[in-house]
Amino acid sequence: MDPKDRPSRATEAFFGRRRGKTMRPQQAAALESGFGTYRLDLTAEPPADLHTLFEAEVCAVHLEIGFGGGEHLLHRATEAPAIGFIGVEPFVNGMAKMMMAVREKPLANLRVYDDDATRLLDWLPQASLDGIDLLYPDPWPKKKHWKRRFVSPVNLERFARVLKPGSKFRFASDIDTYVNWTLLHCRAHGAFAWQASEAADWHRPYDGWPGTRYEAKAIREGRRPAYLTFVRA
Repeated sequence: MDPKDRPSRATEAFFGRRRGKTMRPQQAAALESGFGTYRLDLTAEPPADLHTLFEAEVCAVHLEIGFGGGEHLLHRATEAPAIGFIGVEPFVNGMAKMMMAVREKPLANLRVYDDDATRLLDWLPQASLDGIDLLYPDPWPKKKHWKRRFVSPVNLERFARVLKPGSKFRFASDIDTYVNWTLLHCRAHGAFAWQASEAADWHRPYDGWPGTRYEAKAIREGRRPAYLTFVRA
């Protein structure tokens, strides 16, 4: 992609945690070896065809931002080997867990990135993705921190740039204020049409949904998850 066609705005600050508990030696080893196979190098020019990023022959490319422990990403990449998946997770312990899993069961249709997702979004070519998942992102519940939420006008513009027409942006959360926030921001942006034919739709998990530990915690604590789907116009 010609540099002049890339977004000119600066990358926003990343507000989430980078590290948790000290990793065990086998986790650190899996992380180092896994990065050699799966980590994307954003210092290189992005390929015109993202399909070439993967060892497997893929017919579509999906992005999951903030995959946490990787339950959903691993499930989808395993169940759909003809789709390429890019997973972003800056939290090193979550990435280490993912690299431990793929050391045991390698996935030829997976790539990962361990830094700010906005850098990756700005690196990707225009209209190159077939879907974006943002599942249980940090809700930043205090009103003074809402500006840190990943769903924002500038990031929705990033989504609109890299998603193909007709592709989907999926958002799941158990925090009502963030669900309403996302609905309002997507409607205001104009490039995303919310897909809901009846009231129960947004409380119905996606087809093939494996569940995540964040979802399980929310349900235990009495919060009802919402699952939103937006189609890129």
